[in-house]
Amino acid sequence: MSSDLPEYYFRVRENGAFVFRVDTQNRQRRIDMDQIAVVNIRNGEIKPHGDRTLSERDLDTIRDWMDARHEVLARRDIDDIHRAVDYMNLTTQWAQSRATEEQLQDVTDSLLLAMHDLRSVLIRKKADALMKQDK
Repeated sequence: MSSDLPEYYFRVRENGAFVFRVDTQNRQRRIDMDQIAVVNIRNGEIKPHGDRTLSERDLDTIRDWMDARHEVLARRDIDDIHRAVDYMNLTTQWAQSRATEEQLQDVTDSLLLAMHDLRSVLIRKKADALMKQDK
């Protein structure tokens, strides 16, 4: 393990992270991780853990991590959508070339409803954007 460990460790969870201060400067030369805060990425809340008071350095580091995390999540969102387009194309090819009657019966209604729902939302959003553009 590297001797140049970061001063902070962020244990990611679904809507944020637990923030730990990393300490390697102890007598046993062990890695100690002391939880200092809980972060909610959705609402931007930073809660000190226990009776702690966070320093400005702690808060700056946490805010920097939150900004970087927002960027990562945004990139993942758009990447997931591009993958969905790929899956739709692969699904079309599968339905056309390899699917059995039973397999198609199993998925056709669900696929048609999901595609109809998506199409409705996309058309509505596109129309709204065009209306705003014309104003």
